Amino acid sequence: MKLAVSFSRFLCVICILCGLAHALDRNAFTFTKYNLNASVDPDQQRLGVRGVITLRNDSSAPQKNVALQISSTLSWKSIQFEGKPVEFLTHTYTSDIDHTSELSEAIVTLPREVPPKQAIELNIGYEGTIPLDATRLTRIGVPAETARHTDWDQISPSFTAVRGIGYVVWYPVAIEAANLSEGNSMFETIGHWQARETNAIFDVQMSAPAGDTGQPLQILTNSNSAGCKFSEVNIPEQKDTLGCSLQLTGIAPPAFIIAPYEVMDSSAAIIRYFTDHKSGADIEVQAFTKTLPFVSDWFGALRQKPQVMELPDPKASSYESEGSLLTSFDELNDKLAESISVHQLTHAAFSSPRPWIYEGLAHFMQAAYEERRNGRQAAIDFLGSHLAAIVSAESAISQEHDRSTETSEALERTPIEEFYRSKAAYVWWMLRDMLGEAPLKKSLNAYHAKQDEDDSYLQKLIEAQTHADLQWFFDDWVYHDRGLPDFRITSVFSSPMASGGYLVTVTVQNLGNAGAEVPVLLQIAGGNATHRLKVLANAKASIRFEVPAAPQRVTLNDGSVPESDMSNNSYVIEAGK
Repeated sequence: MKLAVSFSRFLCVICILCGLAHALDRNAFTFTKYNLNASVDPDQQRLGVRGVITLRNDSSAPQKNVALQISSTLSWKSIQFEGKPVEFLTHTYTSDIDHTSELSEAIVTLPREVPPKQAIELNIGYEGTIPLDATRLTRIGVPAETARHTDWDQISPSFTAVRGIGYVVWYPVAIEAANLSEGNSMFETIGHWQARETNAIFDVQMSAPAGDTGQPLQILTNSNSAGCKFSEVNIPEQKDTLGCSLQLTGIAPPAFIIAPYEVMDSSAAIIRYFTDHKSGADIEVQAFTKTLPFVSDWFGALRQKPQVMELPDPKASSYESEGSLLTSFDELNDKLAESISVHQLTHAAFSSPRPWIYEGLAHFMQAAYEERRNGRQAAIDFLGSHLAAIVSAESAISQEHDRSTETSEALERTPIEEFYRSKAAYVWWMLRDMLGEAPLKKSLNAYHAKQDEDDSYLQKLIEAQTHADLQWFFDDWVYHDRGLPDFRITSVFSSPMASGGYLVTVTVQNLGNAGAEVPVLLQIAGGNATHRLKVLANAKASIRFEVPAAPQRVTLNDGSVPESDMSNNSYVIEAGK
């Protein structure tokens, strides 16, 4: 009889939980402040967190229920409102924003409704372990070995590295489920969360045992409190305890590292490495020293020194946060190190709250450095290595939206990495090709991140330097997501001139919804002639060449403009036509 009653109560709880979970608006509350104390025990792989979070009801209706999510390997211990325990139910919530593919979600029932725009504070406590776990990747078919090199987050005695949302949900969030198997679903979901939380204040006091290894441990965090980079801030109250302050305002997922690093502090960068890998650190230092003048020529003095931290797994995928890089030194060479250093130095010299500017410029600078080192074609090949991913992402979105009006994935606000990193790099390259390098440098030197509060701020800066009307370009490439151009040569007409030579008229059609200025190359006996032609979306345009010899072939686009289809960009001119 007791068993029947107990089971009945269990079913009742499950029904209540399911009802709350389905009726819950997980986007109702914005997390405006975290004030936490986190204790890390590497030997036990444990994390314990206590503190206060502040949430604001940004929905249009009063709310009585709050969702709080953490990684499934962590457990909720206490939740209080106004100093008193509140009722909450926990369940497993499937989502790939955590490496385990599951979250421990607490559905909190408040004693009273929270009106719109009103904020509340909750005292919280949770704890558990953070082991290495690549379940979310292996369940969609990624080989286990590959998955472990990607999801390398863990707390362990030898090396601890824990990234935030999108890897390990080690601090509370509230977000709808995301699935890696559904295209860009996870990245879009996380991107929208980060955009919503962009002004949140994250303040965590971290502590861990100092350890008794030969090389002292360090706690490192991607903290604004020490210049927007991974930093080491000691709290000296207890000699046997490491302490660090993690303070962030912005969209960077909070991350921390505990490791026995050696440190090489040069004039251009800070390199943190493991004792046996000094040769890799030397390569990094030499690369940063060599590329610093190139970056400084564009942006002036560094705002801060960039940092590179070694990952112990030689095959681990690299990770970048707030201009600092976690990477393996195992297959490092001079060429790779120089490309990495240009990217990191760009971040260290130039800041922007807009990912397409911040990340796009860093990738563009890598291409520009490749051009300096090996010529234009090498730079275009570097950009081209990202083109297939861009085309794929654009194709996926075009199946869901009207590309002529779509703005949700516009470059200025998209959470898709293929856009704000790779596509943005092309945008910067096209701007330089159209306007020239000197005016673009002057525009960037006039840029101030704190003044960038209007979408057209950058456009107006560039137009002020160049006196060019760039509205069409920013409309198609930045303010809207109109896909990629698709150029084709519709006609070539050649006629001899009375003064000698030939007049060649080339007509180009753009089948895409984004316009661009594209290079047109005319091949003649003994040489080539190149002009640039602006072809607006779904339009035609013509250009004339005067050349001294008979034309042989016309080729559109040297690869500097990202295009959805480049198979129709060549036209052979038959003799006598």
